[in-house]
Amino acid sequence: MSLLNKEMPLLSGEMQDLSQYEGKVVLIVNTASKCGFTNQYEGLEALYEEYKAQDLVVLGFPCNQFGEQEKGADSEIASFCQKNYGVSFPMFSKVEVNGDGTAPLYQELKTQAPGIMGTKKIKWNFTKFLVNKQGKVTRYAPTTKPEALKADIETAIAG
Repeated sequence: MSLLNKEMPLLSGEMQDLSQYEGKVVLIVNTASKCGFTNQYEGLEALYEEYKAQDLVVLGFPCNQFGEQEKGADSEIASFCQKNYGVSFPMFSKVEVNGDGTAPLYQELKTQAPGIMGTKKIKWNFTKFLVNKQGKVTRYAPTTKPEALKADIETAIAG
């Protein structure tokens, strides 16, 4: 079963079939509007703009599990991302990335790319997962700035 064989709701409420991104390079990020890393939206949008014509897609998944830094409703999150960072990549409805309510996509991401010392837990907002065209997953820490992923993205695009 493919990692992207799922349907998930966008912030608009519309269901999005993630399988449309099969064969592309996909950067999946759990986000939050009131986090010390929130300014990474700017770098994520820059990556998306620079590489979308080369089959990169960025997918944002707001999460309120870390310091309650994403309390807003989906419409508020959408407005915040657009107004403050001009986010044009797909943003999804809030998800849980840890615990009993973990979204199936995140269960698979954590299994395929565990963190330091094999932990499957997500440590904080803006943990990033890069999925190459063959479906191989690489995990990056919240402190890793989006622009630091350029070389890995270019390698993944080259395929």
